[in-house]
Amino acid sequence: MSGGDPASLAAMIDSTLLRPNATWVDFARHCEEATAFRFAMVAINPAPVSFCARLLRGTGVGVGAAIGFPLGQSTTECKVFETADALQNGATEIDFVINLVSLKSGDHAAVGREIEAVVRACGTAVSKVILETCFLTDDEKRLVCRMAAASGATYVKTSTGMGAAGATVADVLLMAEAAGNSLRVKASGGIRDLGKLRQLVDAGASRIGTSCGAALVEAARQGGSW
Repeated sequence: MSGGDPASLAAMIDSTLLRPNATWVDFARHCEEATAFRFAMVAINPAPVSFCARLLRGTGVGVGAAIGFPLGQSTTECKVFETADALQNGATEIDFVINLVSLKSGDHAAVGREIEAVVRACGTAVSKVILETCFLTDDEKRLVCRMAAASGATYVKTSTGMGAAGATVADVLLMAEAAGNSLRVKASGGIRDLGKLRQLVDAGASRIGTSCGAALVEAARQGGSW
């Protein structure tokens, strides 16, 4: 059941800054905002990880690197290298996109091997497997959730936010059921108001990826129900 104080809402939010034209000033402001609101982490591309990690050291806010983002079409070896490099540069969480071409082509074994390889490279860091649910059938979603659970991943995640559609209540319900007690669910993509956020949390999401974190928390502070 959703609901709670604004601080508990903020602690669920992965605050994203994935724009290709963002500047170092933008990243500095993003980290300042994440610290002020006590978000779970900042979700960024690998290149600014070391910059943000320095700014966030000692704040309790994590640094999440988006790997194979947004298409998932780099090789497994590249994703493993990106993961190791991001962790060395200060990332504490890894969100990586599966190989959709392999999955849609029926090469499920290759998808499973890739998920295992990237999760292994994460070590003790939080790992999130991005499905990009808008392109998948329900059976494919369940299959990836089972693969992620078998790999020891921490989360399955709905979307990159760059696909044809973002998080839906139906997908979070399906993923939460498929994940069982082995995985947590992160909803991301198109989450801009408390009403939708509340529905996604009720459906089973325990992390929320959004670029509107500050506005959502402020709305909750003004009495908005979530």
